[in-house]
Order: sequence, then structure tokens, then C-alpha cells
Amino acid sequence: MQATPHYPDFKPLSLEDRDQITAFFHQSPPLTSELTFTNLFMWRYHYNFQWCLANDALLIIGHIAEAPPFGLPPFGAHDLSSAFGQLLSFLENHTDTPEIHRVPEVLAQRYASALSLEVLEDRANSDYVYLTESLINLSGRKYHRKRNHLKQFRKRYSYRYQTLKDDWIEACLELEEQWCRLKSCVENPALLNEEQAIREALLHYHQLDCQGAAIVVDEKVVAFSLGEPLNPDTALIHLEKADPEFSGSYAVINQEFCQNAWSDFTYTNREQDLGESGLRQSKLSYYPDHLSNKVILKPKDR
Repeated sequence: MQATPHYPDFKPLSLEDRDQITAFFHQSPPLTSELTFTNLFMWRYHYNFQWCLANDALLIIGHIAEAPPFGLPPFGAHDLSSAFGQLLSFLENHTDTPEIHRVPEVLAQRYASALSLEVLEDRANSDYVYLTESLINLSGRKYHRKRNHLKQFRKRYSYRYQTLKDDWIEACLELEEQWCRLKSCVENPALLNEEQAIREALLHYHQLDCQGAAIVVDEKVVAFSLGEPLNPDTALIHLEKADPEFSGSYAVINQEFCQNAWSDFTYTNREQDLGESGLRQSKLSYYPDHLSNKVILKPKDR
């Protein structure tokens, strides 16, 4: 086991850091989707995440390719004023545009004014949070089309809900590869990055604090999903993939996963839309209870 990194010495995030980082999230359960070890780990190659401890706070930085580094909100159980200052000081030494991204709105309200930080809206990264009961029951006229998708799938196919175990991981990987061929992922960097993140989550499934499930038709995986508890009230869905040749498969994995794995949670967080219009329309079609908004913080004199 490597030594714990201390500010200002950051280290690349790896699987061996799981318990130490997760302990911080358990101290004060997060409200936004980025702040789980699973999320950080599966996206670590795209964002090049690194971390260290600054006194009793967790600091995380990242950068995409050759872009300037950015920070994620510091995390800890106590006052974070010093941690914000240390994180921004580090960034100022490495970029002309020091910024902390994906900051929960409630955290920004607590610290921005006192630390003279400018607050920038970041709607593309707002998490969609639903009442789990609504995703399970799909009651009322507004969910009429969703119920039809479920009805048609169940009428057309004999399927079973399968908790994800070792013998189904490879089938999920095959579905992801098939999906990428259909969507020409090689021509779309964003989809290629997502494919890599999904593969990382599946290949390390049993070493991460997540649960998974699949919809199986004739011993073939036609949809799968992975999630985990975000906090005591909220389940977090990290990913969801379905075979577009099986109409209604997305609706079925969504409803079945919530019903079988997350019915004890009041809310289900299905992450952000990244500013993509199609994804935004899809997420809005399930009528979120609210958005968990995030902002970007930067020094006012920049």
C-alpha cells in the first residue's frame, strides 16, 4: 500500500485508494453524482483524476487531455474554507484560469461570498433527481407512453431480471461493444470516453461499491445498469445501456432496476445531461422531482 498523499503532492487515483476516499464520502454523504469512488474511478482515465489530503479535507484535481487542470469541490466533515483556499492556490500555480467545477449549489452558497469567489451557472451538469416511487409505478397520464413501452416489451418478449454476477459481466461487455458499433463510437470521442468508463466499471465491478442488473431474453443480455447508494435517501444510477433492436428495453431496465434494487430509497439520481439535447429530452421525459444544481467557482479577480 502506498503512502497517503498530502498537500501539495497529489497522486493519480487508483483502486487501492478506494477505502480511504470512500471514508470521506461516508463522513458527510454527498448530494451530487461525481462524489463517489466508483464515479471517480471509472472516469479516471478521461479526467486524469488525482487526489491528496489537506489537513482533514480531501482534495481532487483533474484535467482533460491538454486542457488546464480544474478542481472538484473539497470534501470533509468540517469547515472547508482552508481547503478551498489550498485547492485554488495549487490551481493558480498551474493555470491562468483556476476553477473548481461541479460544486453543489448549497456548498457554493456557504463559501462563495466569504472567499470572494465568482459563481458561474453550469446547467449541463445539473443532476436529474427523481422520486423512486414514480420511476417504479409510472402512475398518471404523464407516464402513459412509458407504460406503453413496458407493456409492449412484456407482451413481445419473455424476459427475466438478473442481478449482475460474474457470469453475466462478459455479456454486458459484449452488449456495450455491439452498441458502440451501431452508434459508430470510433467517430465520436464522447462515446469512446463513455465506452472506456463503462468497461472500467464492469471489469472492476466486484471491487467497486456498486450493484448491477441485466434484462435477459433467450439467455442474451439486452439491457444492463449499474448504480449505488449516493446518500441515505438517494440511489445513484451510474450507467444504463440497452440493445436498440429490443424496443422498450431502456424503459424496462429503468423500471425493474429501481423496483428490485432501489425501492428503499426516496430518490434516484440519474446524473446529468452534459448539455446534449437528446439526453436532456430523455431525462425530462421521466419528470424529475428536482435538479441537483452545480456551479463553477473561480476567484473574482480572474
